[in-house]
Amino acid sequence: MTDRSDTEELARRAAAGDSAALDRLLSAIRPRVLEQCGRFLPCRQDAEEAAQDALVQVARHIERFEGRSLFSTWLHTVVANCARQTYRSLRRRAAEQASAVLPVEIPDPRTTSVIAGSRLDLLDALDKLEAHRPELVTALVLRDLCQLDYQEIAGQLGIPVGTLKSRIHHARRHVRESLRGN
Repeated sequence: MTDRSDTEELARRAAAGDSAALDRLLSAIRPRVLEQCGRFLPCRQDAEEAAQDALVQVARHIERFEGRSLFSTWLHTVVANCARQTYRSLRRRAAEQASAVLPVEIPDPRTTSVIAGSRLDLLDALDKLEAHRPELVTALVLRDLCQLDYQEIAGQLGIPVGTLKSRIHHARRHVRESLRGN
C-alpha cells in the first residue's frame, strides 16, 4: 500500500503521461475509492459500480489533474460525482423497469434500513439542490461527506474560504429543508 505522498507523486507522474504510474495509482486508490462510494450508496454492488466508474474517470481524465490542489481532493470530487451519477442511473432504471412491468410489490429501501434510507434521502436532497443551486453541491459534498478541510476545498474550487463557508451554509440549509419535506 502506498502512503499519501507516494500517491500524490504517482498522480503527478500519471498526469504527465506515465502509464506505469497510472496503473500503480489506480491499484493504490481502488480500496479508498470503494470505501468512499460506500458512503454514498448503501448497496455494496452499487458502490462497486460507482467505484469502477470513478476509476475509469480517473484513468481517462488524469491529465486534467493540474496539481494546484492535492490529488486526494481532486479524487474526492471525481468519486462524489460518479457515486451521485450511479445513484441517478439506478433510480432512472428502477423507474423504467417499474413502468415496463406489471405492478409488483417492490420493497422501498427507505423502509428496510434506516441507514440506507438516510443516504438515499440525502442523495435526493442533493439532486434537488443541484437543480436549483448547482454551485453549492460540490462544496457541501467535499466538506460534509468527504470531510475535507476548508482550505483544501477552497483551493480545489478556486474560491476564497469565506465564499466556501457561505456556500456550505446555504447548501446545508437547503438540504435540511429538503429532508424535512419543505
